[in-house]
Amino acid sequence: MATLQAVTASSGATVTDPDAVEQLCEAYCFGGLKWRLTDDGEFSVWGYEAFRVYAQADDGTMDLDANEVTREFLWKLAEYIEEDAELDIQSAGFTKCRYPVHACRYVIRNGAVLHADLGGLEALERGAGPQSP
Repeated sequence: MATLQAVTASSGATVTDPDAVEQLCEAYCFGGLKWRLTDDGEFSVWGYEAFRVYAQADDGTMDLDANEVTREFLWKLAEYIEEDAELDIQSAGFTKCRYPVHACRYVIRNGAVLHADLGGLEALERGAGPQSP
């Protein structure tokens, strides 16, 4: 089985409550991804991994027994995105230097989460549908 090589990058989006967003991010695990919240309240995420968010175990490490919780995290984050701001997260990757096998995009707005993958753009319902790739 080939290893997925991926990269994730986002635009920055200003949040309404930086302290609450910081607490939110610290309650989840991002694997090898990094997130930043500037003094001005601008949130961004990046790294050399596919964009996935996981539950945190009691000891603060990634809970490998739990499913990923990417959608849950993004819906919580959407509550804090400023009204006219937009966080655009894009992730792409490949295996064995072949054509892309992973490509997705999340656009997070105040009260909305959009997801696109190799198939197209769709609005995500809260708690509905399969988990993200």
